[in-house]
Amino acid sequence: MKTTIRISVRPLVEYVYRSGSIRPGFRTNASMQEGTRIHQRVQKTYTEEDLKEVVLEAELQHGDLTYVIEGRCDGLIRLEGQLTVDEIKSTAGNLDELEGGLDVHWAQAKMYAYMYAVQHDEPRMQVQLTYVHSVTGEERRFRRVAERQELEQFAAEVIAGYAPYAEMIAAYEAERDVSVRELPFPFRKYREGQRKLAGAVYKTIREGQGLMAKAPTGIGKTMSVLFPTVKAIGEGEASRLFYLTARTTTRVAAEEAFARMQAEGLNMHVVSLTAKDKICFKDEEACDTGQCGMCEGYYDRINGAVLDMLEHETLMTRPVIEQYARKHRVCPFEFSLDAAYAADAVICDYNYIFDPRISLKRMLEEQKRKTVLLVDEAHNLVDRGRMMFSAELEKAVFLDVKREFQTLGSSVPAAKAIVDYTGAIDKYLITLRKNGGEEGKIIQQEAPEELIERLEPFVMVAEQCLAEGGSGNAEMDQLLLDAYFTAQNFVRIARLYDERFITYAECVRSEVRVKLFCLDPSLLLRQTAKGFRSTIHFSATLSPLRYYRDMLGAEEEDYTLQIPSPFNREQLDVRLMPLSVRYKDRERSKRPIAEMLQQLVSEWPRSNLLVFFPSYPYMREIYQTYTQLPGASDADTVMQEQGMNEQEREQFLAAFQPHPERTRLVFAVMGGVFSEGVDLPGDRLNGVVVVGAGLPQIGLENNVLKDYFDKSGRNGFNYAYVFPGMNKVLQAGGRLIRTEEDKGVLVLVDDRFTQEPYRSLLPDEWMDYKRI
Repeated sequence: MKTTIRISVRPLVEYVYRSGSIRPGFRTNASMQEGTRIHQRVQKTYTEEDLKEVVLEAELQHGDLTYVIEGRCDGLIRLEGQLTVDEIKSTAGNLDELEGGLDVHWAQAKMYAYMYAVQHDEPRMQVQLTYVHSVTGEERRFRRVAERQELEQFAAEVIAGYAPYAEMIAAYEAERDVSVRELPFPFRKYREGQRKLAGAVYKTIREGQGLMAKAPTGIGKTMSVLFPTVKAIGEGEASRLFYLTARTTTRVAAEEAFARMQAEGLNMHVVSLTAKDKICFKDEEACDTGQCGMCEGYYDRINGAVLDMLEHETLMTRPVIEQYARKHRVCPFEFSLDAAYAADAVICDYNYIFDPRISLKRMLEEQKRKTVLLVDEAHNLVDRGRMMFSAELEKAVFLDVKREFQTLGSSVPAAKAIVDYTGAIDKYLITLRKNGGEEGKIIQQEAPEELIERLEPFVMVAEQCLAEGGSGNAEMDQLLLDAYFTAQNFVRIARLYDERFITYAECVRSEVRVKLFCLDPSLLLRQTAKGFRSTIHFSATLSPLRYYRDMLGAEEEDYTLQIPSPFNREQLDVRLMPLSVRYKDRERSKRPIAEMLQQLVSEWPRSNLLVFFPSYPYMREIYQTYTQLPGASDADTVMQEQGMNEQEREQFLAAFQPHPERTRLVFAVMGGVFSEGVDLPGDRLNGVVVVGAGLPQIGLENNVLKDYFDKSGRNGFNYAYVFPGMNKVLQAGGRLIRTEEDKGVLVLVDDRFTQEPYRSLLPDEWMDYKRI
């Protein structure tokens, strides 16, 4: 059977011709929108006979593989009677430094020329690189003429350069598909509800639809969605998957699921992405331009590094990526991204798909159409979506840049323009502060067009300055870089602005903070996911489902699935303490809660008990009240600290060991890192106490949300406060029963749990409670 490799021109020539170094922190490419605008401007100068966005395809044979190359050239024009491929590139860099054009750009243009010459039997072609400066609009053109024979030889050399990678991938994919077909479900049997969820996921992928699945804690959701998706890839229904998480703890669960499938024979390339600040070797190498040996010459070594790792590894977690990064001396973060583009499965944060600042932009539309998104703990995506599609800036950031660059005079060509533009931004924000009134707050429905108009030229000139080497002062350039990214994101989000946004400003003394606040991220989430094969949202706490379908942008035809809890009610002793813990009643609530905890400690000797509170201050007050009770020393009391790092969090969880010598009473915060995505099965956790209904604090943003949803015909208080708050309650309580053998006590403390709408949001298995 003939094996065909389909690849687009750009990734093909980039693989073969990319060279040189990474410049940390800043890339010289103009923004995607700016690049599109520049392309269109150049194309408008074409004559009526000229063609633009010409779709091309060619087929080449090399070894045992057939390569189908696809692409779309910017322009096919006639210059002095010669048929010419025009390749347009926008840049903020110095055009004088291009020195006749970059090899990778010539390769792209020549490949298009080859494809057209073969399709239309042309004896020779001319290729032209058109560079346009994104700030000044200056244009620079370079031309070469190539005979048909030269183009054919060039195309063969490109394919030969790509072939070792392609041959490795082709052989690997054949082995992968066999391993998937033979892969059994990696547990002795399905848990109750697990087969139903797995079947729904496979059906959804096969039909190219979306799924919103509410599945209880403990049925094994991770394997229930991964196993059928892996099967779908092996059977050609999809080609890759992204397992998207909000927390490191849930990423580990996905890695463990893949490890279990690999132990059963699965052969699949899986890459885990770790945030840059965590995986960077900055303690070993200075992460600055010209100083990091991992970044210098990165593109000269990266192909060998990726090939080496893919040939010898399947589950590429952080330690594996770091090992090969050190071996080949490449930046571990950029290395992980390059490996991710080649992998079948990527485990990563939501940001890599949904955040317009961070998303994996090199993924082609054709790849997306064959990719499945698995969104773990999907309830988190509502608030994360708001964050990703919002933008804010502070006056001090631009004032600092203005003051620093004023000292440069004419030594840096762009300095005066930077001072002028940051001065204009600062002046606008001063005027805004003066109009803020006594409360220092301004809220408006419209985008701040005047501010955006001042930010846009600053972004362009800052980009130019940074691309040309900056000021020569590292601290000054870091200030400029921070201001550039802040302004760029503000302008980017402003392009998305519609009736689902508001603008607000807060003025405190001399500081002014302006925010473009995304009230409803559903449309943008839906648009982002639309190009993918399927999106599977799943969580134990998608309650009420109508709210999450609404807020996560589900399509009308998307499926909904609710799976009941598989556990016996006898496993869970639910108690309700109908005590008001509203802010005004907290002082009088402290002692009754402390005494209840003391009673629980006496009932559960040598146990682990976890108590969740709505805030750190309230937690500390109850902790202090409890430790002052007579007999409090009967238990070991531990309290979650604010700002714990990853190692401290791991140590905190590792201390939950079965049958401690004395009962361990742990105080933590609802909605924090320990209230979801944490797995403490068996006697590692015997009881959970949830204090309060988890409602977010009353504040400007939540009140704005409430008003917005009220005006749109929905219950604003429920959307802004009740539903997000009760989700925290359900997540906290869900830490307790994780397997069929687990038993424990759950205590709910709040009189609102007896009232609507709170009561109806409690799971069925919690409703058989005993009042205390």
